[in-house]
Amino acid sequence: MPRPFQYFRNIICICPHSRPYYKTGKTIRMIETIAYPRAALIGNPSDGYNGRTIAFVFKDFAARVQLTPSDLLQIVPCDRDRTAFSNINEFTEEIEEFGYYGGVRLIKATIKRFHNYCQEQGIALHDRNFTISYATDIPHRLGLAGSSAIVTAAMKALMQFYGVDIPRPLLANLILSVERDELKIGAGLQDRVAQVYGCPVYMDFDQRLMELQGYGEYVPFDKEMLPPLYLAYRTSLSEGSEVTHNRLAARHAMGEPAVLAAIEQWKQLTSQFWDRLKSGNKNVADLMDHNFDVRCKLVAISKGNKALIDAARGVGASAKFTGSGGAIIGTFTDQVMFHEIEKAMAKVGAVAIIPNIT
Repeated sequence: MPRPFQYFRNIICICPHSRPYYKTGKTIRMIETIAYPRAALIGNPSDGYNGRTIAFVFKDFAARVQLTPSDLLQIVPCDRDRTAFSNINEFTEEIEEFGYYGGVRLIKATIKRFHNYCQEQGIALHDRNFTISYATDIPHRLGLAGSSAIVTAAMKALMQFYGVDIPRPLLANLILSVERDELKIGAGLQDRVAQVYGCPVYMDFDQRLMELQGYGEYVPFDKEMLPPLYLAYRTSLSEGSEVTHNRLAARHAMGEPAVLAAIEQWKQLTSQFWDRLKSGNKNVADLMDHNFDVRCKLVAISKGNKALIDAARGVGASAKFTGSGGAIIGTFTDQVMFHEIEKAMAKVGAVAIIPNIT
């Protein structure tokens, strides 16, 4: 799969006004960190409402961050942050695919939240500066936690640069606060937990537990416990996840019975899914289908997103959203069925892969 990271190679500091930083006659090394996209297996979007979920990250795409010491603290824009276009058509296409915001705001908010956290914890930071840059090929705004991956990779780079260690459960909280508190983007914890742990994770965000220790119960487990999984996405369905999250959050805040009932159903589906996996039972297709069916009764599903689900189910596979739409995930029985999934997805303008789960 093509990678957009070539411009990182053989580059120490790509901002024109930066120079390598020398402290004691030795050049301080460049730091490069990586974070992967997340796929929600079951329970989403209950993670934002003290629910339960299971999710994993996969290596087919990635967000990378490079940090190099420099005289000034500087942020280098990615191609998604560009402000020059060849014509108005190219400009419009860029907005339709990536929206109005690139990754620079994510990097800025990450640096600020990291600094605030260190101040709150009484952690003294050294006074050296850095230049930070990022690149990503995670399909944008398709429910794969691409923004969270940029924040996670940036946070890891800052931790290395300043020599700060943050326990994983607290690190997930801090990464969430970048988008939710700094940028006011509706989001839940599961993306950050999966990306911080870097493996399949069962998560229980029980309210009492969250209030008692500040985070939920997170149980990492081996990917071999999972059934064969495919993932399919259609880039033309790009939409910010905050659109769905904000609407659902408003309905939940009003105590809408249908929303509260759906959250309970998603929680129970996750518990059933987890119990089956622990017993060695990989037959979870019905639970994944049910997860999506509950969602259908609660929120409107666009024709394009419904077409993805119908295409997969039409050849016998299970199907549900990986996040808020644009990408789906499900189980399949064998390679023959996967090829049928590929053909079905091609007919609706989508791509199917077998995710390389970390």
